[in-house]
Amino acid sequence: MRVLRLIAASILCIATQAARADDTEPAWRASALAMVPAGYVAGTAYRTDGSTGYLAVYPATSNDPKTPASVFAARQALVVTLTPDATRAVSAELKPRTGPDPGNDDTDFAKLHADLAGKRATLPDGTEPCDLGAWSVDKDPNGLNVRAEPSVKARVLGTLPPPYRLKLGGAENTPEGGWLTEFRIIGFKDGWFLIEGAKPPGKDYEDDKKYPRSAPKPYAGRGWVASNKVGASYANGATRMGGLFQAPFVDAKWMPAQRELGGPIDTDGGPKRIFACSGLWGLVESQDGVRGWWRALCSNQVTNCS
Repeated sequence: MRVLRLIAASILCIATQAARADDTEPAWRASALAMVPAGYVAGTAYRTDGSTGYLAVYPATSNDPKTPASVFAARQALVVTLTPDATRAVSAELKPRTGPDPGNDDTDFAKLHADLAGKRATLPDGTEPCDLGAWSVDKDPNGLNVRAEPSVKARVLGTLPPPYRLKLGGAENTPEGGWLTEFRIIGFKDGWFLIEGAKPPGKDYEDDKKYPRSAPKPYAGRGWVASNKVGASYANGATRMGGLFQAPFVDAKWMPAQRELGGPIDTDGGPKRIFACSGLWGLVESQDGVRGWWRALCSNQVTNCS
């Protein structure tokens, strides 16, 4: 059901994204940049009402793994007083932002994030709600520990198998590096992901009748894994391709980023690292070292997630 809702939201906003892709910034934005308070980063100038302009701004620490932003947190905007011809900024004040701008697709995804926010009470205290597909990248032959708390000292509930090289006499579809163990990320806290629903590695991609009973079985319950042991592919989150956002919002500063083999990032391939998550967004590092937010990650090991 979540996938269907995501697809529906994507369809709703694709036309908007296409229309906005060629938008030029209003003339007043350049002069307003000097008025952005210290500790904030300017994003899109998302509205002009007569002699008042509105500039999206987000804390400079929004893409810091130690202090990741939250899609559920209250936002602010720089409200800019303009010259009568609306070409230059005269003064500016940081004010609370009441909601997403009707002109961008945060509105389309608001219901999806509201649903996730409603599940916060079912998660451990202090956990940021998320909903992303991912897999274990841990090659330890003993498997990746799934713990009861977000701490290396916490009790181990079970493990996720390392890459599994299935052999069926040539009838298998196993990739060169082996099948990875997939799961859902449902939360984040202090450098740890809360996961559930881990699947036997490769079972979804091999002949079910031939998949061996002796194949490794992951711990499928809820538990915590270290973020540096987690990977995923970029999925189509109906945002601007080719780069990452400084905060988990489509009007945050956009930064171009590259794929592993070159070219702007898209739904082919995945990030070098996943640091954190918030709602449908993941804080990642691209293959060329750009750190920012991408909306939608998936765990499909056979095709891209477009």
